Amino acid sequence: MDILSLVERIGEAPAAALFGLITGVIFGVAAQRSRFCLRAATVEFARGQLGERVAVWLLCFSTALIWVQAASLGGLMRPEDARMMAVTGSWSGAVIGGLLFGVGMVLARGCSGRLLVLAATGNLRSLIAGLIFAVVAQMSLAGHLAPLRDWLARLWTTQGGVNVNLIETAGLPERTGLVIGLGFAALAFVLVRRNAVPLRTLVFASGVGFAVAVGWVLTFALSQIAFDPVQVESATFSGPSAHTLMFLLDRTAVLEFDIGLVPGVFLGAFIAAKLAGEVHWQGFDGAAAMRRSILGAALMGFGAMLAGGCAIGAGVTGGSIFVGTAWLALCAMWLGATVTDMLVDQQGPSAQPA
Repeated sequence: MDILSLVERIGEAPAAALFGLITGVIFGVAAQRSRFCLRAATVEFARGQLGERVAVWLLCFSTALIWVQAASLGGLMRPEDARMMAVTGSWSGAVIGGLLFGVGMVLARGCSGRLLVLAATGNLRSLIAGLIFAVVAQMSLAGHLAPLRDWLARLWTTQGGVNVNLIETAGLPERTGLVIGLGFAALAFVLVRRNAVPLRTLVFASGVGFAVAVGWVLTFALSQIAFDPVQVESATFSGPSAHTLMFLLDRTAVLEFDIGLVPGVFLGAFIAAKLAGEVHWQGFDGAAAMRRSILGAALMGFGAMLAGGCAIGAGVTGGSIFVGTAWLALCAMWLGATVTDMLVDQQGPSAQPA
């Protein structure tokens, strides 16, 4: 069955939610089995250990670049149609929000995507932190924190009502993005060989990047045949977490890609963990750990909405189509996480392991 037949049978909104579910399941399975997490990679980096976590992150990032850029060259999607490229970007939001998100993911001991994956395995710490992330993200989107977010975002914005495509701005050929992706992949495989990363981990790490490409291609295809406007988007966990929360609380909410994505990730991660015998209950190790996790989740919720995306949304999904503010936000996340680990987790008698 092609996409047009599917849409005619079930409708545009359910089709968008189904595409989100498919993208989420692929992401959830791959992220759970590869233990993909930006926070883990930044902690290794902060401690001078370019180990397996950095290799996995680089492999995921490079795979997303390669698949998405190849899809773009093949006419399966157009970066200029993507929601995050077609709207005004915020340089100030990318810097401030990215730094806050980086601080938060170290305190919460996981980025927003990783929290969702861990929650599916019975990790109650991640479940609570993920709920707080979603609530603060919604407050930042349309609640009492929205005015502060708007003010910070408007301090320095992109020109012309659209974001910046780094490839076009630099006047480089279209294939440059694919070449850059291959360069990151080469660096990833150097670390893979140095750390003897298992082949299975490599396959699943590549699956995370592939999920990002699947989301872009499916939503673009739907946008080409839908009667109503459809947002071209892919995996991210700031907006979708907030939208999924409101969908569960508001009976008038409508189906969309975001509504399928979050349950899809949870389902995929649960299935993968269950088959591997890794589903078991975990809780907080005391009040101090709980306070730290709550604070970190709140910082991530506000920071992600300000930065225009989370570690996945800006760091991988936005990075895969070379959105200028997304790359800046990703750099800010690395910086915020690295400094936080050095100042908080590496100091004193209660220093945390990587």
